[in-house]
Amino acid sequence: MTRPRAASERFVAQLPTRVRSRVEVIYSPILEIRPVRVTVQTDGIRGLIFTSANSVNAAASLGVSRELPAYCVGPATTGTAKGAGWDAMMVGQTAEELVAYLLKHRPESPLMHLRGEHTRGNVAGRLTESGLTVQEQVVYQQRLLPVTSEAAAVVAGESPVIAPLFSPRTARQFAEIWTGPAPLWLAAISEATAEPLYSLDYQRLKIANEPTPKKMRKAVKKLVKHAMRVEGIETTD
Repeated sequence: MTRPRAASERFVAQLPTRVRSRVEVIYSPILEIRPVRVTVQTDGIRGLIFTSANSVNAAASLGVSRELPAYCVGPATTGTAKGAGWDAMMVGQTAEELVAYLLKHRPESPLMHLRGEHTRGNVAGRLTESGLTVQEQVVYQQRLLPVTSEAAAVVAGESPVIAPLFSPRTARQFAEIWTGPAPLWLAAISEATAEPLYSLDYQRLKIANEPTPKKMRKAVKKLVKHAMRVEGIETTD
């Protein structure tokens, strides 16, 4: 698992028990989230945009007003925002869908996009160019990390390695640091996340049907089943 530890543990905990019983889970985050100590000025702002749960958690730690409505991408981000006290609405599974929704419904503005230092989609710029004023502020940093010694030993071995990747940035980092001969089975949350992985020598690459944790769990389940079949281990589901 390459996500930050807490997010990885949540994902693994929601996998079917039968899947968890068939694999050894190794936690090796290759991305570390660090909140930025800034003051978020929301005077005059009529709503917030969250495109990741990390931005919600950072905003909460910075004391950003819970009185503003929050427009969110995906169920995980929306659920995190609701849990933190915002009146949150999921307005798309992707940044593209969020932009389309906001341009169609045009809520009161200006809005503020709270985001990480590395992001895709230019949400604030595209919305502002289309007449819906959106400011943006970086509230967390993403620091790339090497694999742990435990993960490095597995990479250098012969047992199949199943790696779910949840963002293009972590996929690029994974592609750069993967060096071993272990049979590699990959799950990508989106086509954009899959792109950096095509250069790797993998057994199978499964792209989630939708960019959601639920579809990623389904993709991982299928990879476990296929990997065990290739290894000659009987499966009954």
